[in-house]
Amino acid sequence: MTPDTLTNPDKIFLDGKTFIPADQLPIPEWPCVVSERPQPTLTVKDDDLFLVTDTIGNISGCSLNDGNPSMGLFCCDTRFLNRLELQIDGRSPVLLSSTAEKGFALSVLCTNPRIDERMKADSVSIRRELVLNGALFEEIEVANYSTTTVAFELSISFDADFVDLFEVRGYGRDKRGKLLRLVEPIPEDGVADGDSVTPLQTQHFAHKEQSLTLAYQGLDGSVMESRIQFQHRQPDDFKGYTAIWRLELPSHSTQKLGYRVNLFTNNNSSSRVSAAVTLVQAKASEMMEEQNWVQKITNIRADKSIFNLVIERAEQDMYLLRQSFDKYKTVSAGVPWFSALFGRDSLITASQTLMLNPEIAKETLMLLAAYQGKHEDEWREEEPGKILHELRLGEMARCQEIPHTPYYGTVDATPLWLMLYSEYYSWTHDRETLEQLWPNALAAMEWIDRNMQPSGYLTYHRRSKRGLDNQGWKDSGDCIVDRKGDLANGSIALSEVQAYVYAAKTRLAEIARMKKRLDLFERWQEEARSLKERFNQDFWLEDQDFCALALDGAGKQVDSITSNPGHCLLLGIFTPERAYSVAERLRAPDMFNGWGIRTLSSLSPAYNPMGYHIGSVWPHDNSLIAMGLRSLGLIDQALEIFQGLLDMTSQQPYQRPPELFCGYERNGDRSPVQYPVACTPQAWATGSIFQLIQMIVNLVPDAPNNCLRIIDPALPESISRLSLHNLQVGTTVLDLEFERSGGTTACRVARKRGNLRVVIEA
Repeated sequence: MTPDTLTNPDKIFLDGKTFIPADQLPIPEWPCVVSERPQPTLTVKDDDLFLVTDTIGNISGCSLNDGNPSMGLFCCDTRFLNRLELQIDGRSPVLLSSTAEKGFALSVLCTNPRIDERMKADSVSIRRELVLNGALFEEIEVANYSTTTVAFELSISFDADFVDLFEVRGYGRDKRGKLLRLVEPIPEDGVADGDSVTPLQTQHFAHKEQSLTLAYQGLDGSVMESRIQFQHRQPDDFKGYTAIWRLELPSHSTQKLGYRVNLFTNNNSSSRVSAAVTLVQAKASEMMEEQNWVQKITNIRADKSIFNLVIERAEQDMYLLRQSFDKYKTVSAGVPWFSALFGRDSLITASQTLMLNPEIAKETLMLLAAYQGKHEDEWREEEPGKILHELRLGEMARCQEIPHTPYYGTVDATPLWLMLYSEYYSWTHDRETLEQLWPNALAAMEWIDRNMQPSGYLTYHRRSKRGLDNQGWKDSGDCIVDRKGDLANGSIALSEVQAYVYAAKTRLAEIARMKKRLDLFERWQEEARSLKERFNQDFWLEDQDFCALALDGAGKQVDSITSNPGHCLLLGIFTPERAYSVAERLRAPDMFNGWGIRTLSSLSPAYNPMGYHIGSVWPHDNSLIAMGLRSLGLIDQALEIFQGLLDMTSQQPYQRPPELFCGYERNGDRSPVQYPVACTPQAWATGSIFQLIQMIVNLVPDAPNNCLRIIDPALPESISRLSLHNLQVGTTVLDLEFERSGGTTACRVARKRGNLRVVIEA
């Protein structure tokens, strides 16, 4: 229901409730001690909800100017809580241990500091458990381990600024909406259970339960609410938005407290997930859904425990990153900054995980096809046939302050969609989906052809005033530089994008031949051949025996040494000689730092090991390069990348690969240097784990011809045995087992359900 702000601009009415602007009510102050925020943070996610806290489970009133503004409870690009602070007698508890290992839940064990003469330090145990399942649930168990009765106040302070995630990321706004405070009718006697009623407190007298509501009216008129309901024992008092329990615990007694935070937008649930009622139900629901996921995916295990820890984490993270969009579910790009639908990221991740679960690819293709561009729209950079870059749902998008409704400013998502369309069919022989999406494939190819006409290459340039300057996977503003470190100008033709177009045309040509569209088959084959010939001439740096990063608007080579040409190795656009030259150059010390291949040569004037795209190392970038090395028969070089990334991942919290890490040289026992604001978990970093396994075992599916080829599998020296159980190719499910003996890896089919032909080639 749309709030009525016209008849009474000083009040907002929503489904029988009355809100007034917060600046018309005094907010009682609640004293608290704010300590320096510890690092690292804890992150949990469930579908379209995610929560980032400090290591004690608190969100200590973070603001946009705070040192760590990413903390909070978020849904649909909006922060619904920016304060969630548990205190004991106004002081922070002392952390004993905490973990967010489950992904959808975090657990904290803490104790009390010394409180005057009343309570010795470490007398009280406070165990917190927070769970996401369509809402936020917390249960707190307080236990007195002293020999005498203790009395103290336990409080939880809540607040919500309802800022857009783009504000959190640093995008400024000239105007914001209004924070609201819910006004409830005061009962006739003015009191309830002896407690005075304040306008800052919602009382549900019929059930003798108390709750709090934080609310905000956006500039678009939408009213967002965080409704907090208390469970187990109700608070004894409220001061502003702080709930207070006055506890008196005999020796070795316990007390359980709890609450649930439901999120609403215009009186409808903000989350697409149906919320449970209690924390126990929420955990059970999450565990059941995760177990269903595990039963559907390929189970990958080795004889080395650290490898299995990495795999188990990647399996769980792919489950956590799945997110509901419309009637589909695909992977969001990463937490906290990119918990949203992305074209490029979702497509690459879906390709990486075809061996894990091809359903991810199907849902991704269908969802992005539903949003495929239909009109010319300069603000959103939409064009007919184009695949989107990013979809956002927050207030800034709804108010057209940003063009992400969706935003189409990406040059590579459209050919990547066509590549995945073909790959998915090779894995599944899903003819129904192939036919259903054929019109979308034709529209995507038509967009590519229209945009290649001026220069012969697929290029980008920013059209929207709030769009991205750079629209390839390296989309930061300082990354497209020449060998002098100068920025390229004009319409940019990236090297890897031309390889994507080449692959899209050659692969789609084969589908056209199968469909007896010989006109399209011949045309796309010829266009791919012509593109390959021109590419090897125009992009090749003769003096460096390497491929240019790009061509600029004048057709001049952007001649820096980068990782981008490594994406071309797998796709066949290079001549064989030039492919091997690129492969060898990427392994030189200025590119390979011991953990992985840098995004930019350390010899470049623009190199910065801490730069987002100008010297850092990205796992997904490396897994794509490793696949290319493998396709050239450079197995040892590909395994070197695998081992470096595995070693790096094994040293990360929860054995989880980050979005990226700094490009500093690997040196002795020194750990890889973390990039300070990398997303984790992050989709294509997680997907790189499965793509690297695909590289090792070298599966080549051909489900339309009922065949799976396994070509010269090669386990690294760190792994002796590897098994793939529940692998799906077409309609067949099979188990494969690999074993290394010396320099040779053998493969056997341990189980097969279906008539797929498995051909093992040494």
